[in-house]
Amino acid sequence: MPRFLPEPAYRHGAPDKTAILLINLGTPEAPTAPAVRRYLKEFLSDPRVVEIPRPIWWLILNGIILNVRPKKSAAKYASVWTPEGSPLKVHTERQTKLLRGLLGQAGHHVVVDYAMRYGQPSIPATLTRLKAEGCTRILLLPLYPQYAASTSATAYDAACTWAQATRNQPEIRSVRSFADHPGYISALAASVREHWMHNPRDTGSYRLIMSFHGVPRYTLDKGDPYHCECQKTGRLLAEALGLSKDEYQICFQSRFGRAEWLQPYTSQTLHALGQQGIQRVDMICPGFPADCLETLEEIAIEGKLEFIQAGGKDYRYIPCLNERDDWIRALADIATTQLQGWPTGKADPATLELSALRAKALGAPS
Repeated sequence: MPRFLPEPAYRHGAPDKTAILLINLGTPEAPTAPAVRRYLKEFLSDPRVVEIPRPIWWLILNGIILNVRPKKSAAKYASVWTPEGSPLKVHTERQTKLLRGLLGQAGHHVVVDYAMRYGQPSIPATLTRLKAEGCTRILLLPLYPQYAASTSATAYDAACTWAQATRNQPEIRSVRSFADHPGYISALAASVREHWMHNPRDTGSYRLIMSFHGVPRYTLDKGDPYHCECQKTGRLLAEALGLSKDEYQICFQSRFGRAEWLQPYTSQTLHALGQQGIQRVDMICPGFPADCLETLEEIAIEGKLEFIQAGGKDYRYIPCLNERDDWIRALADIATTQLQGWPTGKADPATLELSALRAKALGAPS
């Protein structure tokens, strides 16, 4: 990136705008080996994602992974690809549109857009466009409920790198995480209850499995709060559903490589439950507000096969929140909480109270 990006001409008196930028992980542009290779190279080259010494990892990535994995991953992407494109991108686009509409109905005049950390539309390109549109206040909202250095932090890195090359920087705020946000937990609980209405559970031989994306075990030892935030989300969801400790289990998926990752592993958990005679499991992925390859292929397809082959009978996947009304309302609440103090066309109660106090101090009628 150049020292400073080209700046649009400064316009005196131009109205300032406030923007919300939803950020998701990313996706290949197509379910093909070349597209997956480009995506994986960008993703796995991030030092926050893989913390192996760079020279060693460069040899592993370019000598083995990028020559073997793209073809296999492309086939998996093809199995979940939709006519509109990648499920993750489709859901993120819809969430952006719905959030924009909901905030507009509530009287908030804000620009709502989205970007991907890896792939397109990129964070730098989207921030540049928002700035050119007159957005001088930008809220970054990574769609990762639980904070991790390999997800939320790397999204901030991309925004900060862009800001370092920007002469006239906008004011930037960020949402760190929303692992315990009441609206988010409530939407998750409602999705499970609706699933139970159509698929009654046998409480005697049943488990609700909450599967989160896995990360290496050493990240917890080094101070990453991700494991703790996943546990908190799981506990709050279980409490909202009235589940006892033996009716649900928290585990972690997508282990990669030989190093120890957060445990228990989802695949091993499903295998063990099948062997123990548990007849039915429902699977939910609370760490993913939108369905993607990891939920639709690894959990909904591969997870079912693992459980059935181990002796289980009934395996059902509960979709992510996607475009649920209660989730979009929760997302709006998360955003507007962080927007307080920024003009959005609708004064919040705190702003109104402050204005009244200021007017009183000046001797004017409030």
